[in-house]
Amino acid sequence: MRYRTKDNRKTSTSQLISFVRDSYFDRTSRPVYSLVYLLGFIILYEVGTICINPQVLNRSLTDAKMVVSFVWGQNLLEYLGFSERIAWIAMPLTVIVILLALQYTSRTRWYIRFKDFIPMTFECILLAVPLIVLSLVVTRSVGFSSNTELTRPGLSLRTESALPAMTIQTEASASDAQTTALTDDQPKSSLLVDVVTGIGAGIYEEFVFRLILICLLMLLFQDILNVSLQNSIILSVLIAAVLFSAHHHIFFINGQFHAGEPFSVSKFIFRTIAGIYFAVLFTVRGFGITAGTHAFYNIIATFLNVFLFACRQ
Repeated sequence: MRYRTKDNRKTSTSQLISFVRDSYFDRTSRPVYSLVYLLGFIILYEVGTICINPQVLNRSLTDAKMVVSFVWGQNLLEYLGFSERIAWIAMPLTVIVILLALQYTSRTRWYIRFKDFIPMTFECILLAVPLIVLSLVVTRSVGFSSNTELTRPGLSLRTESALPAMTIQTEASASDAQTTALTDDQPKSSLLVDVVTGIGAGIYEEFVFRLILICLLMLLFQDILNVSLQNSIILSVLIAAVLFSAHHHIFFINGQFHAGEPFSVSKFIFRTIAGIYFAVLFTVRGFGITAGTHAFYNIIATFLNVFLFACRQ
């Protein structure tokens, strides 16, 4: 899908800003850069999930510790006739194929400077910092409590625990919706789970809520309902952000609705704002930087939980 301007010309799929040709920002915004840069994250999530759940390829995948948005993709693929094992492989391949298609339709250059990946990583980390600050501010001002919690934007199935009091909140467990503190016997395994699912959330939540959902909403508002470009963007971003936040509290998988994390005003507001932040980032810097920022935020939140805030309990 391409955005339509007032004079009916078509512009790029996701980006609204054009950078100087072949500059760092121009190169790293291309879909091919997103693909190659995120390929390592995709492999880490796949291998890490199998290491955490050796049974993952031998029984229902939704029994494993996995990101909800990943399971959505699997459910869709299984509905289309794929087996569970094939769906496990086909989901990341779907991301790869779509990025390749976007690169082809963008008609931009395919070459890659691998040395760009180092500044891309630093950029993602720096872009994650405002979310850390925002989560602290929102939780303090809306949470009505002296306890400070930083909410991690992702959601996973049967994976993570949240530390009490002064913590950066990790992704809520959708299966039991209860939070427990890390014990002395669990930190290493829990840390690994949080890092792996944080990486998966960064990729697949951005894939679902930004790359897919925003493009579909733009298609609905602009091409079908003939809403202006500006209003289409605003509506698409806001709707995607609210749904992104809401899916942490209630979500639909395997034909049924499930209760996720107990509703919290501070968490809902933060995740909505985070969804808007990621959407703006997506339209300016493309999918790779956005997904990388999301993943690094989750990783930073996990490490701060375990090695900084947990020490204060």
